[in-house]
Parts: sequence; C-alpha cells; structure tokens
Amino acid sequence: MVKPSNILTRITKPIVDFALPSRCPACGEIVDGDDRFCLGCWQTLDHLDQGCMQCGDPLIALADAESVCGACLSAPPAFDTMRAAVRYGDVARTIALRLKYGGRVGLARTIAAAMRRHITGLEDALFVPVPLHRGRLWRRGYNQAALIARALAGENRERLNFETLIRTRATPYLGAMSAKERAKIVRGVFAIDRQAGAAINGKRVILVDDVYTSGATTNACAKALKRGGAAEVHVRCWARVASTDDDIY
Repeated sequence: MVKPSNILTRITKPIVDFALPSRCPACGEIVDGDDRFCLGCWQTLDHLDQGCMQCGDPLIALADAESVCGACLSAPPAFDTMRAAVRYGDVARTIALRLKYGGRVGLARTIAAAMRRHITGLEDALFVPVPLHRGRLWRRGYNQAALIARALAGENRERLNFETLIRTRATPYLGAMSAKERAKIVRGVFAIDRQAGAAINGKRVILVDDVYTSGATTNACAKALKRGGAAEVHVRCWARVASTDDDIY
C-alpha cells in the first residue's frame, strides 16, 4: 500500500521542480538534479584520487598507489590516511565559504556526495567532526564539519559521534599563519570528553572536516583520538590545499 505522504510527494514534486529548479551550487545555472554541479563547474573541479597513501598530497610523484611521501616518512602524521574529494580552487573555495559563513547548510549534502567515494572500506568507522569551540558555535549557529558528517552517515545515525572529541579553548583565525605557527596554536586544544570517551575505544574513526590546509588541526585531533583509544583515524574532507598551493582559505 502506497503511503499518502508518498502520493503527495509524487504530485507536488513536478510543480516544485518547475517553480524552483535545481541549480549549480557554484554558479547558479539550472541543473538536472539536487546536489549536482553544472558541467562547466564540475569540469573545473580537480577531483583527487591519487597521491601519498597517508597524507593524500596529489602533487607527490610516487612509484605506486601504496607509496608514502618523504614528508610522511620523516614526520609521520597522527592520522592513518587523509583523502579529499577535490583540490582547493575557485569553485571548491566558493562552496566551502558558502557553507561555512554563508548559511548554505544544504551544501553539506553536495559536499558529502563528492566525498562518499573516499569512505569505501570504512563502513564500520564512526564519523567524528572536527569540533568548534562553543563560543564560535553559538555565533555561527552550526558546525559545518558536523553537517557534512551527518550527511555522510545518512540514516545510520549510530555512526555519528559528536560528543567524544572536544575543543578546550578558542583559537584565532589560522589562515595567515605558517604551518609551524598553526601547529603551535592548536597544540593541546583538542581533548577527549571523559564521559563520552569510551565510545571510540578500539574503533576506527573518520575525522570529518571541510578543508585541509596545513594539516595542523586534523593532526592535533588525530593525536587526541589516538590517545583516547581510537584504533585508526582516517581524515576525510571536501577540499585540500596541495603542497605547492597558496593557502587562501
């Protein structure tokens, strides 16, 4: 038996689609479905599928897909792998900023759709977003990383963990800082909540963020998660700044 709500959806959807057609989240051109880019913007995005096995830097020339770059060999990050859907560029930046500062919370679904190919094989892992300090969360009204994590989890809300990883103090804007300065600023900022910490013990964790720049924040988060008992930490994000890119986030 067809539910009345499903019948109503079938009747009203064509009307809504005609009055409010789906649009490219970057340029606004009409597209043929929700959470899709127009062909031009899609082709502009640099989709990332190769790079260092650990940090995911796409500009590292490696012998094979299982190789690790020199930087990771000399100073191994705390996380096990890092993957981004796209390289940071004009379109990727537009999407990230509209979600983060523009209140376009629906873009979390668009971002999650692009990230989903990088969570294959991690079906048992918990989604843990990079946390905001409560003051910044109150001002913004939401945590963009948490919205992305929720979209990635879909209906399986048991995989979401928003309580275990906490930010103990606010930090200044990191955009103008060097990698060393960022690492110093975020040192000791993240911790494990005593009451919620048992949830990650022995578990694999997908640490979710919107943009990966120097890796200072995600590395600090991964250290806290590993100290808290996480078996593995895999960083997944929308866009990443490659090793030779200017950091303009």
